[in-house]
Amino acid sequence: MSKSIRFSKMHGLGNDFMVIDAVNQAFIPDAEQIQRWANRHTGVGFDQLLLVEPADHPDAEFRYRIFNADGSEVGQCGNGARCFAVFVRDLGLTRQQQIRVQTQSRLLTLTIEADRQVTVDMGVPKLEPSDIPLAMPQRQTLYTVTTPQGVHSFGAVSLGNPHAVLTVTDCRQAPVHELGAYLESHALFPERANIGFMQILCPDAIRLRVYERGSGETQACGSGACAAVVVGRIQNQLDARVNVELPGGSLTIQWTGPDQPVLMTGPAQTVYTGNISLT
Repeated sequence: MSKSIRFSKMHGLGNDFMVIDAVNQAFIPDAEQIQRWANRHTGVGFDQLLLVEPADHPDAEFRYRIFNADGSEVGQCGNGARCFAVFVRDLGLTRQQQIRVQTQSRLLTLTIEADRQVTVDMGVPKLEPSDIPLAMPQRQTLYTVTTPQGVHSFGAVSLGNPHAVLTVTDCRQAPVHELGAYLESHALFPERANIGFMQILCPDAIRLRVYERGSGETQACGSGACAAVVVGRIQNQLDARVNVELPGGSLTIQWTGPDQPVLMTGPAQTVYTGNISLT
């Protein structure tokens, strides 16, 4: 008899996840298995797998691990963090409204609001090339790169994972798949990068599409939305509070400036729960 494991299918603005409680059941992630489960024709289908584990940090309730559809582990996922908060509350793993979780890159604070929206303290953005990481000798507001589609300018930032953000006239017409795929694994980004295409509508509203490393374009990218607002603020084009319109819906991003954390607020929903064989 094959062993099975319980999971929930969740999404944050269409950015979808398979979420597993590894506090009350044993689960060891395997890259090939994650790839099979991520397949939208023969598996569960998802952008990332999220794993809830016991924390080994004294200031955290849980350890939050994130695996892309290709099986690679990454340090941050903002939409996933909101789903994580709703998952542990709904499962009864915590009764806290404010939840501290340990990620690969830092501690996160997740706050469940009265309307079940979740605010995530995404931390202070890192802008130095060595911290992103970005293979550039010194920090700049805009960097340039030559691609098969021409020369492009971009801003770069890390929010626990590396982001490059390009400003475009119309993100609906932007070459997200071609240029996103090319830049994601460009030599400028030693750990690859998420590539955002931002259209500025006005100082407090943008449209955004994101090509995520290891997953391709997703319906929404929380850390990508934060990165776009940081880049737009550094370029003096955006206000401190911005509505970010993504293909899957909208997020509210707040960033008051240098040395301050970025706050992201948005929804998280459970689609269904189930069991899946581990063999």
